[in-house]
Amino acid sequence: MHPVTSFSALSLPTARLLILGSMPGAASLRAQQYYAHPRNSFWPIMARVAGFDAAAPYEVRVEALTRSGVAVWDVLQSCVRSGSLDSSIQAGTRVPNDFAAFFAAHPGIRLVCFNGTEAQTSYNRQVLPHLNTQEIRYVRLPSTSPAHAVAFEHKLAAWRAAMELNP
Repeated sequence: MHPVTSFSALSLPTARLLILGSMPGAASLRAQQYYAHPRNSFWPIMARVAGFDAAAPYEVRVEALTRSGVAVWDVLQSCVRSGSLDSSIQAGTRVPNDFAAFFAAHPGIRLVCFNGTEAQTSYNRQVLPHLNTQEIRYVRLPSTSPAHAVAFEHKLAAWRAAMELNP
């Protein structure tokens, strides 16, 4: 097993919605980009929902997404894991990101969308007990990972419906 570390958040201070993954996968870590695996449906879904070109360069996609009021981060700052699967995270090695500081710097966030079950589970166990976030709503969405074998259209519909909750 290897220690892995997440990236800085993609965000502007005006963000209203936060999308949380658990920890970047191997392809993302190699590319130093969120959701870099070519079969991950995150960017195609976000492009349809937020109205930008999914094939645009990474920096252009990030700018379009953050300007639309969406922030992207991971629950975990670090963990020990082999490969990319959340199920490979070694017990007792999850270290959460500093959400108190993040929410203080992004006071407009009112909705947090979890990209899959592990993100929600880790947040609920590692983060939520230490926060006072009554104004924030939480929604778990189907993982955009190619390992989550659900049809793209189903994922898109769930993500679109949740993001419509974004004030």
